Amino acid sequence: MHSEREGDHFNSVASDPGRVGNLKIMVRDERSVTPQSEDFSAWYNDVVFRAELVDRGPVRGSMVIRPYGYRIWELLQADLDRRIKATGHQNAYFPLLIPQSYMQREAEHVEGFAPELFTVTHAGGKELEEPLVVRPTSETIIGEMMAKWISSHRDLPLLLNQWANVLRWEMRPRMFLRTSEFLWQEGHTAHADAADATAETMLALGFYQDLAVEVAALASVPGEKTPGERFAGAERTFTIEAMMRDGRALQSGTSHFMGTNFAKAFGITYTSENGTAELCHTTSWGMSTRMVGGLIMTHGDDKGLVLPPALAPYQVVIVPIGRAEQAEATLAAAAELAGRLERSGIRTHVDARPQLSPGFKFNDWEMRGVPLRLELGPRDLAAGTALMSRRISYPRADAAKEAIPLDAAPDLLSAELAAFQAMLARRAADFRDEHTATVSTWPQFADAVATGWALAFHCGDQACEDDIKAETTATPRCVPLAGEPEQGKCVRCGKPSAYGKRVIFARAY
Repeated sequence: MHSEREGDHFNSVASDPGRVGNLKIMVRDERSVTPQSEDFSAWYNDVVFRAELVDRGPVRGSMVIRPYGYRIWELLQADLDRRIKATGHQNAYFPLLIPQSYMQREAEHVEGFAPELFTVTHAGGKELEEPLVVRPTSETIIGEMMAKWISSHRDLPLLLNQWANVLRWEMRPRMFLRTSEFLWQEGHTAHADAADATAETMLALGFYQDLAVEVAALASVPGEKTPGERFAGAERTFTIEAMMRDGRALQSGTSHFMGTNFAKAFGITYTSENGTAELCHTTSWGMSTRMVGGLIMTHGDDKGLVLPPALAPYQVVIVPIGRAEQAEATLAAAAELAGRLERSGIRTHVDARPQLSPGFKFNDWEMRGVPLRLELGPRDLAAGTALMSRRISYPRADAAKEAIPLDAAPDLLSAELAAFQAMLARRAADFRDEHTATVSTWPQFADAVATGWALAFHCGDQACEDDIKAETTATPRCVPLAGEPEQGKCVRCGKPSAYGKRVIFARAY
């Protein structure tokens, strides 16, 4: 990412090209963005700042989530929280500060997180006897409490979830995608046997896949991580991987089967029905604010954000048009219409800013990704209509305007929003499929991962994965859960495939 351009209003305000002598100067409006085709990273940075989703925090790698961006997260959070609670999980909260000794109990876990840890060594003006780690994830502190709370098979399963912030040092921060502090949800459960814990792992993966497809309209693929990509301390890691509009993959949610690794480290045991002491099998699973970044990169275009209605802070924006007494009439009509739409469950906003022109407002709400915009002027009122614009129309590139009757607006717009949501999901899936290639040779593989995803056989050797990454920057994203079993030779080294299926390889965020 080009951090030097983040949030920098580097262009003067002008609506037309100007000239200095014989030199023609193109001046870009300060709210315009770098075209995706020119520089996707710069486009992303332009959008997150100019749509007022985030601002930089005072500490390197931190972000301030602004109200418009936080509302998107709230809508994601509310939907996922409902799914979690509906399946018997309970929310709890665990401390931000973790004794360093807790992190050291599970060797693979501490090794995996060691480079990212924030550590507190002083408090109250004195050096601490034991350093405290600011949580990068909560397996260790929750494992300690599980050992305290579980004694009998009657205490199982223990189904916990936490909404919290975590801190992990980032060398190359990117807003929403990789920041030193981010928000997330982390589920932690304990079970009597491996089968029950595995079923829980897959249940949680289903939460994320359903949320991604049904709510965020992402084209995500659920699958299992290869051993080299597993979460530190897990026996198996499952993921949903979504394709962004530059062809890269984004890991958008993960679910981990821990086996008895953490139970051994923290003494999480239970007394079985026949009186023997048994180790619990545990799981952990999480989704973070990087899902917001995935939303931006999946749907956005050169005008800015494109938001699925399910996650749009405002699903409909009404722009009243008119001067003097005409303005009073159209503003009153807009407020009345907004009230009817709100009562129908449509999140609506009236843009009554008097100092701004209608054209500026149209561009502003396009930048912010509002699905539907209504223009309401004197002639519209006289005709009993409003002029509706869709943020995008697929497969057409234009967003054609259409007059809709005011008296039927709630029902018509509800149907339009449902159609817009479905259209975005279809558009994302079409893009993913068009940019995914099934390959058999190395040249085919290299070409595929340069612009999208490759489905290829893989031997599973870490050295081979490292070689592929060094040559192409692509990594194995997952072994898809769907699809028929296949056997073949590794696309890189020619050894037999280790997974009985083709593996998705891609460059990733």
